[in-house]
Amino acid sequence: MSGIVNTAQAEAWNGYEGRHWAEHDERYDAVNSGFNEFLFGAAGIGERDRVLDIGCGNGQVTRLAAVRAPLGGATGIDLSAPMLATARARAEAEGVANVVFDQGDVQVFPFGEDVFDVALSRFAVMFFADPVAAFTNVRRALRPGGKLAFLCMTELAGTDLGAVFAALAPFLPTPTGEDGTGPTSFADPARVRSVLSDAGFLDVACTRVEADQVWGSDVPDAAGFMAGWGPVKYHLDQAGAEAAAGAREALSAALRPFDGPGGVRLRGAAWLVTASARG
Repeated sequence: MSGIVNTAQAEAWNGYEGRHWAEHDERYDAVNSGFNEFLFGAAGIGERDRVLDIGCGNGQVTRLAAVRAPLGGATGIDLSAPMLATARARAEAEGVANVVFDQGDVQVFPFGEDVFDVALSRFAVMFFADPVAAFTNVRRALRPGGKLAFLCMTELAGTDLGAVFAALAPFLPTPTGEDGTGPTSFADPARVRSVLSDAGFLDVACTRVEADQVWGSDVPDAAGFMAGWGPVKYHLDQAGAEAAAGAREALSAALRPFDGPGGVRLRGAAWLVTASARG
């Protein structure tokens, strides 16, 4: 593995957080895969393209990209050893041979220059220690004019997930932090444009997209899964027994309006960001 500068995230994704995602990869894909077609539509992967998946996690996006580039291939990079093990196992089981998974920190990974035609990411670019440095490294790895497409979280306010987290507020801090920090650090399109422009990208565009996110088969299932999600679990573990019990009850009550025949579905929102690499 190459050098790591984002040590806090490396610790999280090689600890409980990464293990939980690796052990529940299909469930997390059910939460996020509704956005896949937006991402791939924007990326426009050709059959000969070389594709980089930034923060590939369990590798669903990497594998789908590789299938779209049968005469090229896809490389997924992530900090998390547990998730990369799942990604490799899934690729082997699905017979996707033109895919490679590497463990490393995108900010400093030695990609080389003009290695990829397309770089994409699904909800994994919000945690860089130095986002300008990370995207500069990605831009160097793209051919001149190469495409960048990624999904990132919008602000929580006004979203279904924001409403669920608001129900937890009497008992716990906001699990993802305040809007504009942590997972929502790219919630402001002006910041996205500034970071990408400073990193050498052109034609930056941010489009708001929405998709259903399936959190569980019913309320108890969804509430249990969400309570085990790293940001929520951390605050539950820090709370006293009474506050934690109140939070779990509030979580179930908040999810109940979203329960239906297809499971517990929250309408998710994201920014679909596109740009091209300066030569």
